[in-house]
Amino acid sequence: MADMKIPRHAMPSQEASVRARNFDEVALGYTAEIAQAEAARCLGCKNPPCVGGCPVNVNIPGFIKKIAEGDFEGAYGVISETSSLPAVCGRVCPQETQCEAKCVRGIKSEPVAIGRLERFAADTHRAAKKEGTGTPAAPVPEKNGHKVAVVGSGPAGLTCAGDLSRLGYDVTVFEALHTAGGVLVYGIPEFRLPKAIVAEEIDGLRDAGVEIECDTVVGRTLSVDELFDDGYEAVFIGTGAGLPRFMGIPGENLNGVFSANEFLTRINLMKAYLDETDTPVMRPKRVAVVGGGNVAMDAARCALRLGADEVSIVYRRSEAELPARAEEVEHAKEEGIVFRLLTNPVKIIGDDKMFVSGIECVKMELGEPDASGRRRPVTVPGSEFTIDCDCVIMAIGTSPNPLIRSTTPGLDCENWGGIKADGAGATSRPGVFAGGDAVTGAATVILAMGAGKTAAEAIDEYIRNK
Repeated sequence: MADMKIPRHAMPSQEASVRARNFDEVALGYTAEIAQAEAARCLGCKNPPCVGGCPVNVNIPGFIKKIAEGDFEGAYGVISETSSLPAVCGRVCPQETQCEAKCVRGIKSEPVAIGRLERFAADTHRAAKKEGTGTPAAPVPEKNGHKVAVVGSGPAGLTCAGDLSRLGYDVTVFEALHTAGGVLVYGIPEFRLPKAIVAEEIDGLRDAGVEIECDTVVGRTLSVDELFDDGYEAVFIGTGAGLPRFMGIPGENLNGVFSANEFLTRINLMKAYLDETDTPVMRPKRVAVVGGGNVAMDAARCALRLGADEVSIVYRRSEAELPARAEEVEHAKEEGIVFRLLTNPVKIIGDDKMFVSGIECVKMELGEPDASGRRRPVTVPGSEFTIDCDCVIMAIGTSPNPLIRSTTPGLDCENWGGIKADGAGATSRPGVFAGGDAVTGAATVILAMGAGKTAAEAIDEYIRNK
């Protein structure tokens, strides 16, 4: 009988006072000793519920058992059977609401640290590969004579491309930006997901036969119809949700107001945080970040690392409703981010030169639940107050870019901009599939990967039965 009292092993990390001023990775990763000790906590359930909590159905007990036995390369092999991006997932997946939420051990104690163990397996494999001692990559599958185009190189597109390549398809990924990776490179900061790791994961897909063409804007450079004319038998649209939203309040046109998308893209993709870069970025001193999700935490923590004296999260609900991962909230608090909860902006204030000087807010209280099940925030009358700041970053969500839907006849879309697709990713256009944020709106990396995997299966079936 397993000892249910053995506590979960903490993740070694940089000290908060040190990491708040650098862009180095916060979490340092498990050592082999810690990883094996944590893996030993797994109960090895006969019918593991944790697997059902994983959108890409990783054999979780299987890879954890390999780690417990000291077979780290074997663990990586088990994960890579179903996941194209293990080093990424181990870092940014919300395991606490997915696989770990289903962990039987978590019923009476803390769940097994599945995400941390996945990261360990991936990082150990990367290190072994660099030393020349890792398991050789699987040979490139024999081509089956069929071509598939993938639009967008984010997690959905990369997963779909990787799975189809393993089935023998000739896959080309078309990416609008100059670097592949989508939100993994433009949205998630270096201190959470080092870009060298993303590049290595993508290089692995290239080694497996996936072609990637950057600087190609489907909808401008060429259309979906032209892809079919070029001999592609199916097209997967995984263009994400990169169109930022604003509140529509007075003052949003002032200098010093940014979407989180622009702010993070300058820092992450364009490397504005490095001294040697030419990318301009504002280095504010007092920052208000509006929103409570992971993007808001990323923007706030980036602003702090750029030298801000004070950074506030302005969120209209209470801490219990914060959509960000608990770990990201905890890290932000440790680093000194101020949380102004039950607070809603109503106006951004500017000086005589049209630069931000403050943000006017009102206090909120929680009323009855709304359609999402969360208690609706209600304004407290007469509660107006002002937060002094020189920068406001809007992190209240994004929606899909309209370019694909406006240039692809016959592609049905939702009123809010998402592409309509069934459970397999099939759209209203025969041969056109879609998944990830382009369909659901902004969600998580792993859910996008799951959609890419499902669509790859559907594309394979579509082409075989065509």
